[in-house]
Amino acid sequence: MIDVLVAGAGIGGLTTALSLHAAGIGVRVVDAVEQLRPVGVGINLLPYAVRELTELGLGAELAATAVPPDEMVHFDRHGNRIWGEPRGLALGYHWPQYSVHRGALQLLLLDAVRDRLGERAVHTGTAFVRMADREGAALRVVLRDRGRAREYSVRVAALVGADGLHSAVRAQLHPGERPPLWNGIRMWRGTADWHPVLGGRTVAVAGSNATAKLVVYPISRHAEERGRALLNWVAEVRFPVEHHLGLAGPADWNRSGRLSDVLPHYAGWRIGDLDVPALLAATRHILEYPMVDRDPLPFWGRGPVTLLGDAAHPMYPVGSNGGSQAILDARVLARCLALASPDREAGLRAYESVRREAVNAVVLANRDMPADRVLQTVAERAPEGFAHVQDVLTPDELAAIDEAYRSTTGMDVAELNARGSWGVG
Repeated sequence: MIDVLVAGAGIGGLTTALSLHAAGIGVRVVDAVEQLRPVGVGINLLPYAVRELTELGLGAELAATAVPPDEMVHFDRHGNRIWGEPRGLALGYHWPQYSVHRGALQLLLLDAVRDRLGERAVHTGTAFVRMADREGAALRVVLRDRGRAREYSVRVAALVGADGLHSAVRAQLHPGERPPLWNGIRMWRGTADWHPVLGGRTVAVAGSNATAKLVVYPISRHAEERGRALLNWVAEVRFPVEHHLGLAGPADWNRSGRLSDVLPHYAGWRIGDLDVPALLAATRHILEYPMVDRDPLPFWGRGPVTLLGDAAHPMYPVGSNGGSQAILDARVLARCLALASPDREAGLRAYESVRREAVNAVVLANRDMPADRVLQTVAERAPEGFAHVQDVLTPDELAAIDEAYRSTTGMDVAELNARGSWGVG
């Protein structure tokens, strides 16, 4: 019998495997894709997530791969500075913030899982199909071997659905749930090999997603070492929502986008030494995605089953929370299972009691987008730009940006630095 079966080999699922192994708990991971490849674009890992990965022994690997940004700066669409704040260590955290390619992080985690748990710890080409029946203390789970086109069942003590936005585990736990909810913003994303801009280690946010917004930051230490920058960019453009929070096309991170669709929204944009249209035009592969989330759930699981990461709490990409929150889920899950051992159901319910309400609050805070309201205020009061931000915003309005990030990241400097380790074993 498998102790814990994790459906999904993304950031959350692989961190769960490493955390469970560190806690002395047996685990197997399955994923429907035939081969895990470094797909996607950039993400930011906040200090609280970096702490957890560091305690899992991955600090050196992260430092060799990712870029620790020095600051986050907001600009108007003309490139005038509105607000800025240091990041990571410079803000007082004991751990850095990292900007990294999502695919590079996933492969880093995969290599660690296979090195520590063995090559057979992760089964690709294996899809979760359904939960079947209980057999005493065990749950029978039906999987599909895609290569052989056959189904088979395994007995597990616990099942963790870490299978993303379109989670099959979630669908069985919550049948009839409506599709992901769209807020009217279409996102285009890409990466381009470029020269260092804005000092080399800045997370730049320009414009407002009431109309058009752009986020740009470097994500590769290897590019930095050769004097270049692998720049990750995210373009957000708001469109009319025909149906209240209806979905605009399939929510698929691998769907290709077209330069001709995104470029007109950023004509003439320049942020310091960054020529925005040139950066977009230099991108070989553009991805397009509607900004979606789901309503918070009243429960994540029943019996020996739970959810984790985007399967449990998909959220808007505000405050760099998606991957970071999944890493927290993984660490808390492992700790709760270890402390409640051998009662797996008790451990799963303890995990949900710690994480569900806390992360649901982040989902709702991200919907509110308080920082973007301040950015839109700037656009309305100074549509042609400004010389001094104090002429546009009051001190209280500027301070609201600080508060916005505190509300959407969920853990402040003193709290994280003072908290004890979640590691066990």
